[in-house]
Amino acid sequence: MTERNIAKQVITRLSPAKINLFLHITDKRADGYHNLQTVFRLLDWGDYLHFTFVDDAALSIIDKTFDATMLCHQLLTLAGADTITSSIDDNLIFKAARALLAFALQANRLSKQLVPVQITLDKHLPMGAGLGGGSSNAATTLLVLNEIWQLNITKNELIKIAATIGADVPIFIFGQDAIAMGIGEELTAIDLPEQQYLVLTPNAHVSTAKLFAHPKLQRDIDALSIDIIKSQTNDYVQHLNTPYQNVFTPVVISLAPAVDAALQYLQGLESQALGTARMTGSGSAVFLPLDASVIDDKVLLAKWIAAAPCAGYLVGSL
Repeated sequence: MTERNIAKQVITRLSPAKINLFLHITDKRADGYHNLQTVFRLLDWGDYLHFTFVDDAALSIIDKTFDATMLCHQLLTLAGADTITSSIDDNLIFKAARALLAFALQANRLSKQLVPVQITLDKHLPMGAGLGGGSSNAATTLLVLNEIWQLNITKNELIKIAATIGADVPIFIFGQDAIAMGIGEELTAIDLPEQQYLVLTPNAHVSTAKLFAHPKLQRDIDALSIDIIKSQTNDYVQHLNTPYQNVFTPVVISLAPAVDAALQYLQGLESQALGTARMTGSGSAVFLPLDASVIDDKVLLAKWIAAAPCAGYLVGSL
């Protein structure tokens, strides 16, 4: 018998970073979570995920008595993520695939055969930086596996699945800049001008649980309507004017000197960049919006990055 060449297919997708232009906590919910208000901005910078599969060969026969975890172990291999979690079951990429399969099983949308997929993570975003790296990886996994496995799960259904994985996952399914409320899953599209940013990633991490439990964290910011947030973009896009703020910033800089140093460095550039430096998410990354007058001055920007107290990146809105 002559062996035929089996052509592997590879789908490569950007798994983009996000920043929070502001971040408010309005109250604590009965379920223990906090209600947030923020504007998410997606960036043209992130990790890359490579999905490798053979479309017409080596298909797995699916026993529908399997649970989602068993199916996931049968169908998915993960490379490039060994240092992120001690067990593959704890990785957000695996959790996303498992949640997708669980939904498809419950909705009776699985075919009798599914192609096994190897996912290779090409990691660029630092972990614990408030840039949404792991959440973005999870969302990208949901989107691409839904496509490869032809599950025909709708975007709104994917957003609901995403919310069960993590609060920042839905925005990456939504796929555009958005006002977010609730725990981050209530999303409303917002049109924002293109921007360039200088992002610094200090080597520091304060656990989110510790931050939410901190006695000095402000949890009672007055809620703003969607219409007001849409009408006041001048108060949080390039600059950050009252009442807009990131409530985590004072707590994080009191606990992480490296974040404080990075933020102070960017604040020293504000008069030239014509923007307001701030922290994204619950840290540790900080960013400075750059005015159009400086984004073409490559020498100046290279000087700013070289003098920064930690790694720096020039990135743009997606």
